[in-house]
Amino acid sequence: MRLPRSSGILLHPTSLPGPHGSGDLGPAAYHFVDWLASAGQRLWQVLPLGGIGPGNSPYMSPSAFAGNVLLIDLGELQSQGWLDAADLEPAPGLFATHVDYGAVTSFRMERLARAAARFAASASEESRAAFDTFCESHRSWLDDYALFMALSEAHEGVDWCDWAPGLALRRAGALATAHRTHAERVAFWRFCQWSFFRQWAQLRAYAARKGVKIVGDAPIFIAHHSADVWARPELFELDPEGRPTVVAGVPPDFFSATGQRWGNPLYRWSAHAAEGYAWWIERLRRTFELVDIVRIDHFRGFAAHWEIPASEPTAVNGRWVPGPGAALFEAVQQALGTLPVLAEDLGVITPDVEALRRRFEFPGMLILQFAFGGDAANRYLPHHHEHDAVVYTGTHDNDTVAGWWAGASDTERHFARGYFGVDGHDMPWTLIRAACMSIADTAIHPLQDVLCLGGEHRMNRPGADDGCWRWRFQWNDVHPWHGRRLAEFCRLYGRTPAA
Repeated sequence: MRLPRSSGILLHPTSLPGPHGSGDLGPAAYHFVDWLASAGQRLWQVLPLGGIGPGNSPYMSPSAFAGNVLLIDLGELQSQGWLDAADLEPAPGLFATHVDYGAVTSFRMERLARAAARFAASASEESRAAFDTFCESHRSWLDDYALFMALSEAHEGVDWCDWAPGLALRRAGALATAHRTHAERVAFWRFCQWSFFRQWAQLRAYAARKGVKIVGDAPIFIAHHSADVWARPELFELDPEGRPTVVAGVPPDFFSATGQRWGNPLYRWSAHAAEGYAWWIERLRRTFELVDIVRIDHFRGFAAHWEIPASEPTAVNGRWVPGPGAALFEAVQQALGTLPVLAEDLGVITPDVEALRRRFEFPGMLILQFAFGGDAANRYLPHHHEHDAVVYTGTHDNDTVAGWWAGASDTERHFARGYFGVDGHDMPWTLIRAACMSIADTAIHPLQDVLCLGGEHRMNRPGADDGCWRWRFQWNDVHPWHGRRLAEFCRLYGRTPAA
């Protein structure tokens, strides 16, 4: 699907300013939408909105359907009467410059528990009715998720396949007992999801009124320790005890000499095909209830994925295994119609991957940081761009442009300076201008590049176990000229919204 010519900003909500240790769906999110609109930006790419897993990554979420409860605006809960002003006083360990997930999780989860208890004790009939309606409309995933999270807490994070057999194998009697035993925490997790979805709907509606669309993200894989794998083990490549036999990753590439061993369980695609890809249809339908456009992560995995034996410590000793290909997207299209989807087609891209993307007219991704490692034939150079694409200065997995430029080879530097006719002193904005000039329909810039920040501000380092997903900005980092310059580029290169 061709998208209108536009420009946007890449920023995960946890990177927003705010007093409680990480960005959330509160006032700063609304202010950011205002800033986007004033800067001529029509898109906000938010990355995954689900809960975090190992490495604090939202790509290792405990649910493919649930929202990240750490994004809930505590101030809004106070306005509902479920928290007191004292509950919102910041605690030690909550930083403005980065997210300390240990401190943030402790602070926020304690406040959410207080709010849930007060809601249970004193909520109005109107609020209870809204909560009940939400629980009913999301029952297909919410019941399993809430019980899974309660059980995970009770087992102190021990992997679900190591729970008592009755729970691990979901025997009816054991589940009924667990619901009774953990009823309060099950209700808590339902309350948190209702709060997230309610607040997100309000923010998205505000963005729509400002002419800003939300670009969401559908990670191809999910964590083994997740409600989805626990609830539907037959859809994944697991042994009889529920342990993965093979796991996901990518072979050695630009990012890592030993590849990336992500560790997610792989799908048993034959089981998905047997039920008409119903799980995937429901997943994408729910995702499009939250966002306007969806970036499908690791698109090449639908043509073929890198299968790593679970016993292997790295991704080196894997093999390519065919994925579902067109059959999945035909089923999705038949059920949901033509959807605004972006394909993350980075990595080892073979002709079958390109053919699959073009068959369904999904725009692919073009990364300008990748453009200068060869010669004029490099597909990422602007003179090779196509309309049906999204051009980025970099992504959340890349270094910032300033960080990349500081470490670029002499060959890359010489090529880039000559290509753009610049001396290289302002490379972040040189690439932003190039993205805006490109004939690609969509241009997206990480906020770090707009702010010309160095590599210490990058969001993620693929393959790293910690230290990622922590970056935050403050409003005093953003100057009036940033927005004015973006708006001017949009005007000059036809990315301004039509009057």
